[in-house]
This record gives sequence, C-alpha cells and structure tokens, in this order.
Amino acid sequence: MQEDALWQAVLGEIELSVSRGNFVTWFKNTSLVKNSDETVVIGVANIFIKQQLERKYGDLISQTLAKNGLSPKLVEYRIVSSVPSSPSSPEASRHRSPSTDFAQDSEGPAESFQTSPATPVMVTAKKSSNAGGLTLTHSYRQGLNERYTLDGFVVGGSNELAFAACQAVADRPGTKYNPLFLYGGVGIGKTHLIQAVGNILTAKHPDAKILYISMEQFVQEFVDALRFRKTAAFAGHYRTADVLIVDDVQFIAGKEKMQEEFFHTFNALHQANKQIIISADKPPKDIPTLEDRLKSRFSGGMSIDMQAPDFETRCAIAQTKAQAHGIALDRELVEYLANSIQTNIRELEGALNQLLAYCEVRNLAPSLNIASGLLNVNRTRPKHLSARQIIERTAKHFQIPVEDIVGPKRDKDIVVPRQVAMYMLRNELKLSFPKIARELGRKDHTTAIHSVDKIDREVRLDATLRMAISEIREHLYA
Repeated sequence: MQEDALWQAVLGEIELSVSRGNFVTWFKNTSLVKNSDETVVIGVANIFIKQQLERKYGDLISQTLAKNGLSPKLVEYRIVSSVPSSPSSPEASRHRSPSTDFAQDSEGPAESFQTSPATPVMVTAKKSSNAGGLTLTHSYRQGLNERYTLDGFVVGGSNELAFAACQAVADRPGTKYNPLFLYGGVGIGKTHLIQAVGNILTAKHPDAKILYISMEQFVQEFVDALRFRKTAAFAGHYRTADVLIVDDVQFIAGKEKMQEEFFHTFNALHQANKQIIISADKPPKDIPTLEDRLKSRFSGGMSIDMQAPDFETRCAIAQTKAQAHGIALDRELVEYLANSIQTNIRELEGALNQLLAYCEVRNLAPSLNIASGLLNVNRTRPKHLSARQIIERTAKHFQIPVEDIVGPKRDKDIVVPRQVAMYMLRNELKLSFPKIARELGRKDHTTAIHSVDKIDREVRLDATLRMAISEIREHLYA
C-alpha cells in the first residue's frame, strides 16, 4: 500500500507536466512493481508504452521520483500481465460499448486482460469445457475524448484551413473531403480536431458506429487478433464503421502485414462512402516504407498541412485555456508564455497548467515573475549547448559526416544541411552572421545571411524541412 501511495504521488506530479491525452495513454495505468535503493521497476501493459516511457519520458520520471525521495541507480520498465485500473470509474464506463461485443458461447470461468490502458480493445479468454481450448471475445471501445470540441479549438492562420475542412466533414460526412488527411508536427492540434469531428458526429448520429483509434493501438489489436485467431472479428469491426478516425498513421510504416490489412479496411469503407479521417506527422508521400497504394489512397481526398501556431494564435490559446480554469492572465504574462513556447500547443498548455497548479497550491495570483522563475527551470536552453553540438546533430540527422558540413563541398545533399545548421545556430544560439560563417568554415558572412533567409522562407512552405528542423531541435533539448 505504501508503494501504491508513493506511485500515485509521482503520477500526480507527472500529470501536471504532460497533456491529459499523453497522461491517460502512457501513464495512467502504470504501477510501481519494485522499489529499492538500486532499482525501481515500473510496470506497464505493453511494448509500446515501455518504449515511449524509456525514450521520451525517462528523464521526467527520474526527476519526479527524486522529488518524492527515490533516487535509484536504475529505472526499469517491465511488461506485466495486469496493471492497476479503475473499471468501475465513470470514465471507464463511458468508454465501454457492449453493443459492439463479438461474443461466442462458452462455459467455465473467465479471465480478462487488457492490451493497453488506452487501447480500445479488451480480449477475454474463456476456458472451453468440451474442447479444452480457448475461445475469445473482443470488446471494443470508442476511444473518443469528449473534452475535444470545435468550439474549444483556437483558430489562427496556421490551422484555419484544417478547421474549415473538419467543419465541412462534420456537416456532411462521407460526401466531402474523404479521406481527410491532416499532417504536421507534434502538438499543433491534429488530435483535437479529428476527435472533435468524432464527437460532433456522435452527438448528431447516436446510432452510428464512429471509431477513433491511434495507429499504435490499431497495430496492437491486430497483433492480438492474429495471436488469438480473431482476425475475422477484427476486420468485421472496423470495416463496418460509419466513420473511422485514425491518429498517427505514420506508425504503420514498415509493417507489411498491417499495411495490407489497413488497405483492405480503407477500401471497404471508402467504397461504401463511409468517412475516413487520418492524421500523421508528415504528408503521405514522405512517410517512409509506406506502400504506394496507401500513399495514393491517403492523398485521394483532402490533405492539409497544419503548421505551428503564430504568436497571436499562441496568445489566444493561452488566454482561452486560462479562462477555462476561471483565471484571467495579464497580457504581459500571456505574451511571455507565447514567446517561451513557439511550436507545440501541448507544451504551451502543459506550461500553463504547471503555472496554474503552482499558484493554486500556494494561493498566489499568476504573474510574470512567478512564470519566469518556474518555467525557466525546465525550459531554458541547456547551458552546455554549443555551436558544435548543433552542427553535429544536424549532420547526424541528414546522415552526412561533420567534415562535409563544415568543408568546401557544395553538393546539394550537403549544402541544404549546411544551411539548416546556419539557421539553427542563428535561432538557437543567436550567433552573429560572421560567427556563424566561421563555425561552418565559410569566409564570407553573406553566405550565412543568405542561408538563414533561405531556410526561414522555405520552412514555412516545406513540411518535410519543417519536420527535420523540429526533430533536430527536439534531440538538442531532450
């Protein structure tokens, strides 16, 4: 019990640092399996959660453990057969959909297990008295989060086309913009929009079969269906949907069997004029190892590039989120938040939540001084970040030697990474153009001026370039 209480305290702090969706998906149903001076073992439900916690949230977990008095030499993540859940909670009850069960008659005691805390599938294994084997039932959940609405979405120049397209789909599903494909970087509102459409259609058509799922979850369900020989039930469930909403479809890349299954599901729905909505981090043509036939179908409707929000939109987002908590922020504070976090709405919302929670606990009014002191701890550029590290990370991203990027070669596959490195040096370290030129082995600083201006223009139009810079930046600040 003591370990349960300790882990709940850790989760409580983590919840303030990440978005609600990420917390529910990756953290909510984890557990503390082992706690010793040497090792802390955290129990997770599947390999996807294990990998995400290791790669993306390892530092956050270690820091939060330390705040709660745990400083082990090693933090491990272990897949366990069952993790704590709250099946009787209103949230869990809301997500169940008994009408979509695929049941088979069987006798004997039942044993239930869930593939993932956020995976909309429950697989129930039942012992057969006459065959001595296992028969299985699948209970699928809808997966929509009702807090995502179009009314709650802040519209700006970077997302107004995507917003208008989602409104059109919500008004006339299956007849306009089918499929609707939204793509862009992390944390810019794709999930919010596509779930909002699902929520509108659910309210308008309560008897319709409207399914939302992330591609990671879809893959896991398909693996379970293969394992338990339930592929017919799996296919039947998705191919009879009225609306299918798939988030982060890029995770299908490289999975040949999964791509074949999704191809047939897509075809069945599209030919029946059922609405398909898809999100990804890049346009279909740029998703690696995606089959050409899927690229063609994903591009056959309306593809929209969602860009990072501009300054005015970020200000509006901060004000709107604060007002939802019943708090009015000074414009000076709003502008500080908008300037501090420029590319990721989730991070902006997380920083605001952290600030509001901090002030609420201490009975303080949010202010610029509090925000700058609190958020700078986590968000300032690492002191050790150097020009050399930016150059090395850029070279590594583009898979070229550092010697080439700082050398005299002018091949196109070297010039563009060199220009990106100059752009990063200017934006991340605020170096002068002569200094940038020297760092890249150039004699004339006008080369640096030209390169920075060129990338600054192209990054607004080229989604692939924008994603490359975002990934480089993410690794630098990880």
